[in-house]
Amino acid sequence: MTFRRGVSPIGWVNDDLPSLGAGTTLDTILSQARAIGFEGIELGHLFPRDPAVLRPIMERHGLAVIGGWHGMRLLSHDADAEIAAMMPHLDLLAGVGATVVVSAEVSNAIHTRRSHPLADRPRLGERDWPEFGRRLDRVAAAVADRGLRFAYHHHLGTVVETADDLDRLLDATGPGVALTLDTGHACYGGIDSVSVVRAHFSRIAHVHAKDVRSARHAALVRSDGSFLDGVARGIFTTPGTGELDFTPFLKTLDNLGYAGWIVVEGEQDPAIAAPDLYAAQGLATLTGASVAQSRR
Repeated sequence: MTFRRGVSPIGWVNDDLPSLGAGTTLDTILSQARAIGFEGIELGHLFPRDPAVLRPIMERHGLAVIGGWHGMRLLSHDADAEIAAMMPHLDLLAGVGATVVVSAEVSNAIHTRRSHPLADRPRLGERDWPEFGRRLDRVAAAVADRGLRFAYHHHLGTVVETADDLDRLLDATGPGVALTLDTGHACYGGIDSVSVVRAHFSRIAHVHAKDVRSARHAALVRSDGSFLDGVARGIFTTPGTGELDFTPFLKTLDNLGYAGWIVVEGEQDPAIAAPDLYAAQGLATLTGASVAQSRR
C-alpha cells in the first residue's frame, strides 16, 4: 500500500481530558513514535506553536507534522470570523510543511463536556444545512489558499455524527470540503467506512484508523455517560486491539489509490493501555506486520 504511516499523540496525552497522560513529555512521545516506525505525527497541546521552534524538534526526531485539529464555531459566527480565528493555526501548519487541517464544528458540541450524556449531542435543523455548507465552503477555500487541505472530521457529540449527518454535509458542500474518515467514530455513528470510501473517494483527504470496543460503548450509552467518560473507559483503542476488521477498508483504499496519511489513533487511559505498545500494534495491523500482542 502507498499510504503514509502516521500516529496521533492522543494515546499518550489527551487534549480534551488532560488528566490522561499528565506528565508525559513531548520528547517521550516523539521518540517512541519514531522508534515504532511512524513517518509523521499530528499536533497536540504539548507541541510548540511557533514554526521556528517546532521545525528543529521534528527534524531531530525524523518525523513530519501531518496536520492538526481546529475546532470551528461556524454556528456562532460567520465564515470571515472563523477564517480569522484559524489563521494562527494555518500559519503554524504551513510553516512546518503540514498538509491537512482536521476540523469539526464545536460551537454547540458536547464531546468535551463531561456533564453531558453522549445522547445529548446537537443536531442541525433542515434549514440550517445550506448556510452551514456555504460557510464551510468559504473556510475550505481559505485553507486551500494556504496550500493545505481542509478535512472535516465527523465526530461523536457533534452536529456531524451519523450517516445521515455525513450525507447532508457532503450534499451541502463542494469538493473543497474533504473528509477525515475516522473508523472508530464511523462505527459508533452508524457510518459504513468502506461505503463512504467507495462513494466519495475523491473527498477522502485523511484517515484516522481507530478500533472499538462496542460492549463498553453500549454500557456507556445505557448509563448516560459522556464522551469523555467513554474515552476513559476505553470505548476506543488502536487497530488490532479491538473488534474491527480493517482488511476490507484498507483494500478498498488501496484499490482506489489512496496515498495520503493513515493515522493510528485510539484515545484511552495510557496508565492502562501503554501508548507505545498499542500504537505499535496499530501500525502492525495496518501494514500486515507482526508484533507481540498488546493487552486488551
